[in-house]
Amino acid sequence: MAAQVAPNWFVDETSLGLAKMLAIARDDVLHPGHHDLPLVPTGTLDPVWMPIVAGMGLVVISRDKRIRTKPAELATFTSAGLRVFWIAGKRDLNNWETLKLIVKWWDRMEQIVRDRGPGPWFQAIHDTRIRELTV
Repeated sequence: MAAQVAPNWFVDETSLGLAKMLAIARDDVLHPGHHDLPLVPTGTLDPVWMPIVAGMGLVVISRDKRIRTKPAELATFTSAGLRVFWIAGKRDLNNWETLKLIVKWWDRMEQIVRDRGPGPWFQAIHDTRIRELTV
């Protein structure tokens, strides 16, 4: 049986502090301005980075729920086949709280990526669960 390849990740600019912490701990995490991702400098607009990231097969981690609600972002999200884990909740978490949440669910997130396969799809990460949201 062939070994399963773990997904590679892109943390968008709405969670840049989280992105930089994860990129220090893991070499499979990229973010805007990362030296291994010159096509997506800091400040790149969503409709520009989304097809680049999707084309590279990266899975997105974001706090920006508008990715699936604003018309331009939604169109790009769908056409690019983006796969997104959205950090949900009624209040904004600080970087440390967000890191703890992501680490708590990391193995489950990797399993969802393997089970769900290609996008577009959108999963909400809560403190107590991860749930699918419609696109």
